[in-house]
Amino acid sequence: MMAMLAAAVVAFGVTVVLTPIAIRLLRSREIGQFIQEEVEGHIHKRGTPTMGGLVIVLAVIIGWFVAHLDPRSPTGEWQFGFREFALPGLLVLLAFVGMGAIGLIDDISKVRRARNLGLSKGWKFFGQMVIAALFYWGAVSFDLSTELSFTRPLGIDLGWLYPVLVLLMLTGFANAVNLADGLDGLASGSAATVFGGFVIICFWQFRHPEFYETRGALELAMLAAALAAASLGFLWWNAAPARIFMGDVGSQALGGAMAALALIANTQLLLVVLGGLYVIETLSVILQVFTFRVFGRRVFRMAPIHHHFELRDWPETTVIIRFWIIATILALIGLSTLKLR
Repeated sequence: MMAMLAAAVVAFGVTVVLTPIAIRLLRSREIGQFIQEEVEGHIHKRGTPTMGGLVIVLAVIIGWFVAHLDPRSPTGEWQFGFREFALPGLLVLLAFVGMGAIGLIDDISKVRRARNLGLSKGWKFFGQMVIAALFYWGAVSFDLSTELSFTRPLGIDLGWLYPVLVLLMLTGFANAVNLADGLDGLASGSAATVFGGFVIICFWQFRHPEFYETRGALELAMLAAALAAASLGFLWWNAAPARIFMGDVGSQALGGAMAALALIANTQLLLVVLGGLYVIETLSVILQVFTFRVFGRRVFRMAPIHHHFELRDWPETTVIIRFWIIATILALIGLSTLKLR
């Protein structure tokens, strides 16, 4: 419990303290957000510092590292040592940092081109596929279960389809959180809710090893605590009116971490509920593209769906808060499926 608390406190503190420094640094280098012209209500945000997700990544790594400090030896003597850095945590960090690196390259490309288009879809997917392949290799080395799971394995072994699931989840949620990162604080606030849910799930699995088959559950809970706290710390500065945006480096990293936690904690299907807001955002884009190409008509005024409500004259803060409420309800529904014994 103390390790989880340490990870959260350090990650939150680092994010709150370093983000304003990042704001000044990014502004001095004129690294700002480019706004789509069709989103007229957001033109005033043009030039707001972006790539703040770098602070989130750094804060999570520092929080996770500090949580492993162990001041006592097995005999009770004071020492400067570390607990074991377990492979489950390293795999989550691989997905988190790896997806974030792809997002960073995308952000840098946008800044250099001075437009809202970065990496091509092909190059971005190739990079995500490499991260997914490395994650799968690590998971196989760790002898991770390849069964499809909700809160526990369902007895359906995916076999050779498991790497496909890994690829779909990592790329799907990395891009889904990126789609949701269109309003001040929407992605960071909802991400904190999802990771908060994972803190409870993973700690519950750690406390009930006889019921759950999750190895390294405490390590996952520590990382989830750091991720939730870092998201909240960033929200301090990202809430409307945002002084900084996380950029693709932040949204892709957070989405990759969500998928990685679900894969290792054997909660792949549960993530669809726990992170249901991102599923809704993604489905709105898919539906919009499908109906336009097939029927020549649009279902929404604009996709992702949060822009649809903006164009219906909902104030931005109203859309954000209502979507936070939806994210919280879905997270609670997801948590309600945990077995109490």
